[in-house]
Amino acid sequence: MNSSANSPTPRPVWHHPWVIGWIAIIAVILSVNATMIYFAIDSNPGLVMEDYYDRGQDYEKTVLTRQALGRALSLQVDVPPEIKLGEPVTFRFTGTDKAGQPIPIDAVTLHAYRPSDCVHDFSVLMTRVSATPEGRVADATEGGAVQYVSQVMFPLKGVWDIVIAVEQGGNEHNVPRRIAVAEH
Repeated sequence: MNSSANSPTPRPVWHHPWVIGWIAIIAVILSVNATMIYFAIDSNPGLVMEDYYDRGQDYEKTVLTRQALGRALSLQVDVPPEIKLGEPVTFRFTGTDKAGQPIPIDAVTLHAYRPSDCVHDFSVLMTRVSATPEGRVADATEGGAVQYVSQVMFPLKGVWDIVIAVEQGGNEHNVPRRIAVAEH
């Protein structure tokens, strides 16, 4: 008799419990990593300001003040629809009260943060200009809404976080936006 004819056929490697267990562990690890990547892209950039301690001292008062003023103000940022690497683009900021009247503003600063590399972060003061209801820049005699503009050129392509910081009588209002800079 030949014993090899009666021996069971070996199972494929994929049917062993150890192999199935390792594949399951790797699948769990990859899905957890994918979830963390999703949250990193879609949530708070976690940017740290240089004066974080001073800002944190009166955090509760600051938040309550911002909420109260935020309901009474309309802070609008016009972001260019297409931003290309190495080409200047213009950002516009308009601040009005509930009645549509311009609000008194001390200074407006555009902060550009690169979430992946803080070396290329920069800030630019925005310049005050008057605008007509049609949106064109007016001279000083025409009146109209007050806008703040800034022309910016981004040194790297990819995702940037833009924060427009509006200083108004000792209070600061931040208007954040996330943009993408494309290659030519």
